[in-house]
Amino acid sequence: MWSRIVHFPLVLLLIEAVAVIGVAVLISVGAHALHMPKGLFSVLAALVFAATNIGLWKLLQHRLERRVDREFARSGALREAAAGLACGIALFSVMAGTVALMGGLTFGGVRGWLSLGSLGSMLALAITSGVFEETLFRGVLFRHVETMLGTWAALLITAGFFGAAHLLNPGATWFAALAITMEAGILLGAAYMLTRRLWLAVGVHAGWNFAQGWVFSAPVSGGEAPQGLLITMRSGPDWLTGGAFGLEASAVAMVVATIAGLIVLVIAVRRHGTVAPMWIAPKTGSN
Repeated sequence: MWSRIVHFPLVLLLIEAVAVIGVAVLISVGAHALHMPKGLFSVLAALVFAATNIGLWKLLQHRLERRVDREFARSGALREAAAGLACGIALFSVMAGTVALMGGLTFGGVRGWLSLGSLGSMLALAITSGVFEETLFRGVLFRHVETMLGTWAALLITAGFFGAAHLLNPGATWFAALAITMEAGILLGAAYMLTRRLWLAVGVHAGWNFAQGWVFSAPVSGGEAPQGLLITMRSGPDWLTGGAFGLEASAVAMVVATIAGLIVLVIAVRRHGTVAPMWIAPKTGSN
């Protein structure tokens, strides 16, 4: 009876969410207490955090769920993560270029070596946010909600929670939360559905944040705008530029990324189908 209770999807969701969040908080508190320097060291610290997060995930799968880890499997890891990075950077570049053509952004040149000062912090942010948030929202939340309520409910719920979580960030608005729900919630959920692993979603997430912060010098989810590679000036209404929150709160970004997410979603459903709610018995063929 105890084993059945522990292995119920909702219980597993709660246990794993507490474990993933708890370890992330402990590492963050420890890093701040030690006053760790920025730059290259912050990238090394982010890699240690990522390795710890993945190690914890594998431990939870082996010891708690009694299953072989698929989400961070080594097979295809480099290929999928690299593809995700390229897609995330390319997608954000398309959005930034579209906003620039509409008069919302102006590029005043390239900082060159002066931008290297923010490179380490932006790489660290991309790594930690990509690995932690995808583990929590797609690996834990999406996977267990899908088991209980089916694929469509899992996609809707995780997208909504992902957008709502950003309301805690500086400069957040309800429109920003809605935009992130639509653009990132669908896209990242579909990326997980396409491979049933987390590498692609982690890569897209990290590539998006890196391009937004370091390449285009734009605020990342309400953070301070970094001194990145391009000298970027914002002008025009917040619905176009995203305002102080960042370009991800732009209506243009919401449209472009949502379309991309829906395309990936259609491919994923055609390739793998969907999961029905747990109260619906799976269909079986007849002999």
